[in-house]
Order: sequence, then structure tokens, then C-alpha cells
Amino acid sequence: MTHDRWNAIVDLADDPGGGPGPLAGIRVGVKSNIAVAGLPHTGGMGHLRDHIAPHDADVVAQLRTAGASIIGTLNMHEAALGATTDNIFYGRTHNPHRMGHTPGGSSGGSGAAVAAGLVGLALGTDTLGSIRLPAAYCGVYGLKPTHSAVSEDGLLYLDPALDCIGPMARNLDLIELGWEIIGNGGVAGEFSRLVLLDDLAGVACEPAVLAGYQAACGALDLPVTALQLPVEPGAIRLAALAGSVRYLIATLGENRAAASPELRFILGALEHVPANPGLLSDVKSMLINGLGEDAVMLLPTAPQAAFAHGTRAPVNQADFTGLANIAGLPAIALPSGWSEDGLPVSVQLVGPAGSERRLIILARQLDGALNSYRPPRGE
Repeated sequence: MTHDRWNAIVDLADDPGGGPGPLAGIRVGVKSNIAVAGLPHTGGMGHLRDHIAPHDADVVAQLRTAGASIIGTLNMHEAALGATTDNIFYGRTHNPHRMGHTPGGSSGGSGAAVAAGLVGLALGTDTLGSIRLPAAYCGVYGLKPTHSAVSEDGLLYLDPALDCIGPMARNLDLIELGWEIIGNGGVAGEFSRLVLLDDLAGVACEPAVLAGYQAACGALDLPVTALQLPVEPGAIRLAALAGSVRYLIATLGENRAAASPELRFILGALEHVPANPGLLSDVKSMLINGLGEDAVMLLPTAPQAAFAHGTRAPVNQADFTGLANIAGLPAIALPSGWSEDGLPVSVQLVGPAGSERRLIILARQLDGALNSYRPPRGE
């Protein structure tokens, strides 16, 4: 285990490799639920500490072929079920913008490693926002692809119905390059409509988050359509989590007893929550039909900036991000501003299936207007 200041990297490769190609000279870190040959493949779980990946996941092999140096695996929230990356087995990862604060999760090590400049590009996974939440809290960029657009070989699932592997970086150039290598799907073009969630579905947002969202709305010169969810976002999030928990319980089997007290509590609290596939199907249809083939949706990424480790995580963290997962749609998060005390906030763009390239193009335009990225202080 390494001892970088942020506790973002958990295992270093003996030989990171690297060679000619579009990613020559780029250091890449991989979330520890994605297989890297010869390194522990743990999913942030203690009972898998000695589980060594026999081969690279497809996405890792693709990055190596493109010349990347795969430096090692990155810390994450245990079993990918949580958004703090305060991991009892592998340590607490800190936010490079504020020591003692969360980098988000579950891909918190990926977000922190990118923000701190330990890697140029990182792979994360996103079930209900686990790429975009760390991107938001760490002030970087993160792409959640269309469901199944990227190979899931070598991934320890939280929920196969929702999980996606995607890139995180400090700039959109590397996001685009990473996408071209691991996904390379979709066509370029423009969106002709902007979809907004009516009154942000009543989700309480911090003032800086609202200011960034309003600035982004003003920067997108597109006709606006309002969309209203059938129920409040918390009910949608709970229905999605109930399915994920059922899958994780089945995966853990007898190893459930080896999980942390926090994870056992979450499993116990949610395992008897009634499944509501009808609600999730309705939400999916509403979003897909609302966007059609020509519209993009703008939302805050997280309703808040990063919070202190050791405090209670806000229950509404994934109220905005989870919608894209439920609908299987691509989404990209980018910085949109700063809180009064100097922590980044973020917005996200959600597009129709296969619109990753269009999202990146629009994200560049929006990023230029917002001009909100900055590295951690002291760099």
C-alpha cells in the first residue's frame, strides 16, 4: 500500500508499462473494482485483499495498448455502496481541495488522484453517480457512458443493471481521449433543445450549487422544455438502491459477515425495502422520451460541495446523478463554480443514448463560459 498524502492510491504496479500511442506519457490509475493484472482486485472489500487479478480488464488493456502507464489501483468506498471513500479496510481518502473532507465516492480515489495530479487520467465506475459525485467534489471532469457502451469485463459489480466504467480527468481533452479509446461510440453534432427538471424536483441545493446551475442555464442558448418527475427523487433513489443491495447481498453470500459494520447496517436497512421496478421503468421511459434524439438535460451534479469526513453524508447526494443510470443514458460532469469557503461545485449534462461525443462538445462550450476549473491550492 502506498502512502500518498491523500490516500488515493492503494496498490502500485511493479511495472506501469507505457509506450507509444495517443496516451504515451500519461499516468493512469484504476479504481480497485476493475482488474489490473498482478494487483489485488478488491472492490474496496476487506475479504478480497488477497484476490489478485490474473489479467487486465478489457478497458485497462485498451489503455495500455494506447501507450498509457497504468500506475496502480485507487481507493474506493467499500463495495461501491457509498459516496465518502472512508474505507475501514484501506483508509480514508481526502479531498485535495480540503484535507479532512470527502472526495466523494464510490470512485473517491479516482477523483482525488486526478485532482491532486497523481494521475492524468483515472477510471471510475458509476452506479448512481459514483464517477460524477467525486468529479463534483474534487472539481474535475467525469464521464458516465451509455449503459453497456464500455466493456465491463473485469468489473466487480455493485449492480449490473446500472454500473458503467468511465474516465475522469482534469480537462476535457483527456476525457475525450479516454472515451475514444475505451468507448469510441456515438457521432458528433449539436443538441437543439434543453431539458430542465421542474423546480429541480424540490431537491435542496446549497447556494453555490444553485449559482453554478443558473450560470450554466444562462450559458446554454437553447429552447427550454421542463420535465416533472412522477415522484420525489428520494423515492426513485431508494427504489434503485433496493435493487443494488439485493444484488450485492447475493454476491457477498457468506462473506457478508466480513463486511464493515457500516456496510452491514446499510444492507440490513435496505434488504427488505420493497422493489419497485415499475417506478424505475416509468422514470426511464420519461427521461428517454423527454430527451428524444435532440435534447440535452442540465442538472446540478451534487446538491452540495464536499463535506467533512466523520459527519453524516447528505441523503440527497445522488438525487440528480442517479437519473442517468436508471435511464441508461450518458452524462458528463464539469466544474461550475466555488462555494464561499473555497470548495468546488459542479453541473452535469445528460444526453440520449450514444451521445457521448455530442456531450463532450457541448461540455467544452459550457466549460469555456463557466471557466470554473482550478487546481487545488498550493499546487
